[in-house]
Amino acid sequence: MTAPRTIGIGILGLGTVGQGVWKHLTEKQTDLESRLGVKLDLRRVAVRDLKKKRAVKVPSTKTTRDPLEVVDDPKVHVVCELIGGTTIARELTLRALRAGKVVVSANKALLCQHGPEIFDAVRRHGGQFLFEASVAGGIPIIKAIREGLVANRFELIVGILNGTCNHILTRMGEDSLSFADALKEAQQLGYAETDPTLDIDGIDAFHKASILAWLAHGKWAPRARTLVEGIRNIGPADIDFARRFGFALKHLAVIRRDFKAGWMTVGVYPALVPNRDILARVSGVNNGITLRGDVVGATTLTGRGAGGDATASAVIGDIVDAIAALTGAANPGLSAESLAAREQLGRQVRMANLDEIVSPFYLRLSLLDKAGVSEGIYRIFSKHKVSIARVIQYEHPNQGRGTVTLSTYPVNEAKMSKVLTELRRLKTVLEEPVVLRIFSPES
Repeated sequence: MTAPRTIGIGILGLGTVGQGVWKHLTEKQTDLESRLGVKLDLRRVAVRDLKKKRAVKVPSTKTTRDPLEVVDDPKVHVVCELIGGTTIARELTLRALRAGKVVVSANKALLCQHGPEIFDAVRRHGGQFLFEASVAGGIPIIKAIREGLVANRFELIVGILNGTCNHILTRMGEDSLSFADALKEAQQLGYAETDPTLDIDGIDAFHKASILAWLAHGKWAPRARTLVEGIRNIGPADIDFARRFGFALKHLAVIRRDFKAGWMTVGVYPALVPNRDILARVSGVNNGITLRGDVVGATTLTGRGAGGDATASAVIGDIVDAIAALTGAANPGLSAESLAAREQLGRQVRMANLDEIVSPFYLRLSLLDKAGVSEGIYRIFSKHKVSIARVIQYEHPNQGRGTVTLSTYPVNEAKMSKVLTELRRLKTVLEEPVVLRIFSPES
């Protein structure tokens, strides 16, 4: 009887995700070996600090401060890049791919910024780059688009892709916390970093949305042509409007494709989501993604989108796929042929113009409390043929100001931009208007 093949696994980085990967691989090693018909060799882990105390124990003989000892080891077939960032991580990833190895990564920023270079290395040197863990943690969204729903063209992909934002907005909506208090709580619970910029300003969700856009349509979303907004400016009046009219406030990534017109649009922003939509009911740190395909219709996946165990689950799933590819059982990765086809597909797609992007809008205006102010506001909307659907006025006694919240019927971004330009010029508008989109699958 032939001895099972040994697959060497190396890990770069032993943070929360890396520790989860090591823990679950070691705990389930016997079961995985039995199911896969191979011998797993957890050969080496590269860490920054050898003396740091961690939740998992790794034998000192398997740890190193030099990541090249992992990448260059001829007995390491699968390299798990879990160090983050886009400098050293890029160098190590490309080095491993040029050696024909399989790289498994959870690094959405690296893929978003250097995707073309990474996949060019895959094509040239025969390795693989697997990245399920880069988007939506434990939800297998990459595999769903690449494999399970491969027969579909996707007119719409919309998702809650950042658990920190979702936790904050859930607490604001359901428990009336202020943004500052909800953020502080998220930091205390470990959902938000000490510097939460990447999460609450929408940058993390943009990286994930760009990956999904490339996967579905072959085109990376350029930052300059993508609307990226965070949740810092959400306030009690916005929550009140949403509650009164049957909406939930969610931070969405929205990818739309018009196959007839040939355009794609990618946006990341807080939006009012109708309560009847399944995404409105995705709460806490969970993620949810709806894909609307031309064959299957609407499919929604929800689950834990962040955290060490959820992301580790996706990483281990990719390791299993890597082993299948290495042993010839299957090739779940992106082949040179499929990468070339996706690149060709991307050339046929353009980014949408502002007059092609349409949705209803919500606005919150802080106005001088003076006769005739509202009439002046409404004239601007009328001038640009933007129809108002609902209005709520809030009084602030003895403060000389009032708050008006309103929603519009569907209008394109170009017209709304003109309205906002004129509103900002008015001396009676006391603060920067807060603008949110109202999500509709059809718009």
